[in-house]
Parts: sequence; C-alpha cells; structure tokens
Amino acid sequence: MNYKIFILLIFFTFSCTNQNLGKKIISTDIIFQKYSNNGFTLIYSDDLFKSKVINKKLNDRELLVLQKNLKKDTTVKITNPLNNKSIIAKVKNKSKYPNFYNSVITNRIAAEIELDSNQPLILIESVDQSSVFYAGKAKTFDEEKNVADKAPVEGISIVNISSETLVEKKDIKSSEKFNYIIKIANFYYEDSAKLVKERIMSETDIKKINIDKINVNNYRLSIGPFKSIEKLRNSFEKMESLYFENLELIKQ
Repeated sequence: MNYKIFILLIFFTFSCTNQNLGKKIISTDIIFQKYSNNGFTLIYSDDLFKSKVINKKLNDRELLVLQKNLKKDTTVKITNPLNNKSIIAKVKNKSKYPNFYNSVITNRIAAEIELDSNQPLILIESVDQSSVFYAGKAKTFDEEKNVADKAPVEGISIVNISSETLVEKKDIKSSEKFNYIIKIANFYYEDSAKLVKERIMSETDIKKINIDKINVNNYRLSIGPFKSIEKLRNSFEKMESLYFENLELIKQ
C-alpha cells in the first residue's frame, strides 16, 4: 500500500466526523447502517442503456433506482434539495454508471420531485424499512392522506406502488445559477484538514481548496466553487484518482 495513503487512512479513521456512510441509528433491537449522499443523478432513458453508459434497464413507471453502494431492495428516500420535495423508492439492483453520479432514477421520480434537468441534484438516503408504510396499488392522493391520518405510526411515509399509469416526462429547468462545491470530508482537527489539502495540491492541479470552520471541532474540506458542470465533473474525476470515498456536491 502507498505510504501516503496508509498515513491518510489513519487520519481519516481518527479525525473525520460527520461521515455519511456508517452512521448508526439505534432502535430497540437493531442498529441500522445509514447511507447518505448529495450529488447529481442520472435520469434514465433507453438511450443510456443502448449506448452502454449504464448496464441495467429501468421501467419509467416504477419507483426504482440504480445505486452502486446499496443492496437490492434497499428502501431509499430521494430528496430534491432545491425545493425539499422527496419520495420513497427502492434500489432495483447494483449497476454500473459514471462515477460522477450517485444514482440513476426514473423519469417518474424526477417528475414527482420536480427535478431540474440542468442541475439534477438529489440527496439519496437509505431508510429504515420499519418507518415506511406502503399504501397499495392505485391509491389516489386523497386516499393515501386519509390512510396516513388514521395510521398510528409517527413520521409515516406514504409510498404509492402503483405502476399502472404512464409517466408524463417533464423537462423541468430552473433559473437558479449553477454554483457548487465538492465536499471532501469533515475533520475534527484543522491540522488534519490542512494535511489532506497539501496532499491534494501536491498530486493534482486543483487550487481552489477550502477549509471552513463549521463549528467547534468541525472543519469542512472542499474544492470550488464551480460555475459549470464541465469544470465540476473534471475536478470530481481528479479527486476520484486520489481514492476519496463518498464525495458530495453542495449548492452554494
């Protein structure tokens, strides 16, 4: 193993905080390992499959996603951070798709959360299955609301699993300016963040590297901001070559 990588692994083990993979949510009888990532998603089309950009097909009428880090049938919550609209879906199976994206979603999901096709930013989170209530097929919105009002479950999530209606494809575009940073990690010690910053600067040509104090003993290391998706993608790919895991995108 490369000596530098070995040293950094030690620092990450003892210094990083707020990491998204590996959070523990304790219930009465289980420990649920939660996955979470902010990033751009791919909106499925048959052309992506035919051109081998992705290697699995999706049915646009279903609430299914392709995701590399999660097992088949994992329940996930998909949120559009730009308008806070969200929906519950399931992972169809693991799939190959460009590493710049954190998932592949159907047009139905994109339409439900009114996703901007020019800035397809989503938060994808694994969800404890016991906190989700499935409303059954062909339920209307009013019927689902009525069920939710009567159900004795706090924080209930309603999922319509009907796939009988065709999805109207919407090309939603916002007027918001493109302005993102790439979050690398949060650190307990500022010196640890500085060490990783020096490594990035020595091994890449990336210069816009920021260390921001979020609060006491929480320092965020990020790069950017980026005003175009091309520059964002280019820097993202450079960071991947340094073996950083779970890079996230944050809109400024």
